[in-house]
Amino acid sequence: MPFIEALGQFSYRVGPGNFCLVHVSLVPVINVVGEQKTKPTQHSVRGLRGLGLAPDVLACRSTEPLEEHVKIKLSQFCHVPISNIVNLHDVTNIWHIPLLLRDQKTHEAILKVLDLQYDGKVPREPELGMWTKRATKLDKLKTSVKIAMVGKYTGLSDSYLSVIKALLHASVAMERKLVVEWVPSCDLEDSSAKETPEAHKKAWKLLKGADGVLVPGGFGDRGVQGKILAAKYARENNVPYLGICLGMQIAVIEFARSVMKLRGANSTEFDPATTSPCVIFMPEGSKTQMGATMRLGSRRTYFHVSGCKSAKLYANASSVDERHRHRYEVNPDMVPDFERAGLQFVGKDESGKRMGIIELPSHKFFIGAQFHPEFKSRPGKPSPLFLGLIAAASGQLEPLLQRSNPTTKACPMSKVPKLKLYPTGPVNNPLNSLVNGYYPNGTGIHT
Repeated sequence: MPFIEALGQFSYRVGPGNFCLVHVSLVPVINVVGEQKTKPTQHSVRGLRGLGLAPDVLACRSTEPLEEHVKIKLSQFCHVPISNIVNLHDVTNIWHIPLLLRDQKTHEAILKVLDLQYDGKVPREPELGMWTKRATKLDKLKTSVKIAMVGKYTGLSDSYLSVIKALLHASVAMERKLVVEWVPSCDLEDSSAKETPEAHKKAWKLLKGADGVLVPGGFGDRGVQGKILAAKYARENNVPYLGICLGMQIAVIEFARSVMKLRGANSTEFDPATTSPCVIFMPEGSKTQMGATMRLGSRRTYFHVSGCKSAKLYANASSVDERHRHRYEVNPDMVPDFERAGLQFVGKDESGKRMGIIELPSHKFFIGAQFHPEFKSRPGKPSPLFLGLIAAASGQLEPLLQRSNPTTKACPMSKVPKLKLYPTGPVNNPLNSLVNGYYPNGTGIHT
């Protein structure tokens, strides 16, 4: 109700021509008779009108295209012109939805309500040529690539929605049909072999049948041992691996235990008394203060190793700005020991004390990132690290890396600026780095 009231006041304040209300409603089908029912939409529009809001455009969801008499009925009882009734029926993949909107002249309906139909006497038309190619391309993909998603929320796929979409963006760019294999990390653990042997066997079968392994971010110690086993499997069997946030920390812990023989290696998040704290709580963080304890938002990571895969994937840039969301980080005091053992920390912050990206140079593709690269992935502009994972999993990594510019070199520590990069106070144009996100709930991914 606060939102409804706010919209009502806003529409009154800005006046006609400055406010367009698009009402999304379901038009269900009664299976017995196969009739598209308009009553739910009629009732919801009547409720909105009673609250002071009148829809300008109706966006009707349905399994099949709306029949013409259904549109006429909706127009009569909802007081919305037929030209402003848009049908969003089921499609082969969600990237076809903007094309549906264009074909039904939705843009013209909205522009007319906002009195923006013409720009210099020329009708405005959506430029969806590249988008059309991507949507069609997704439908035609045949060769699959299997990615094992190892996490503890695999029963609710929307928990990893941004990661899934980043994988989809990358797989389409590499012309591969994405198949996500959901692997519950708890089922990989030794205890699961005794308690739920069938689930344990199935989880390992999915992991070993995948072309690549991805361990996303997360909090808490449940399922951590399973994630460590997944990272170990990928490392020892030269299977492409991408660890995000906790997934990077997991890879560091596994390396310390298996390669450096530090059996007690752990994160202080999971074992505060660990004798080998590979991952520690951020030094400036407070464990007692509630809120604002995260390293959050866009931060700059500098590449320190020339020719590393990560830098090549980012077109050999000297630095990259990505979004962070974490409280724990790799222990900088142990970094020299890790590097002597063969684990490279190719990306660091401006101080050189915060580890941003890890790599195993001897591995086909073994990368961990403390930041969340999926947050900046977009259709047509996939995240470089996700692109690298899909390319490595489908045997296309070398051609992809060769596209990078060989002239640019990594940024040495002496060249890293010492200024404070991320003020905590207000900044100018805070929305410049943001893009209207793409958050669909559609098809295109097989699980």
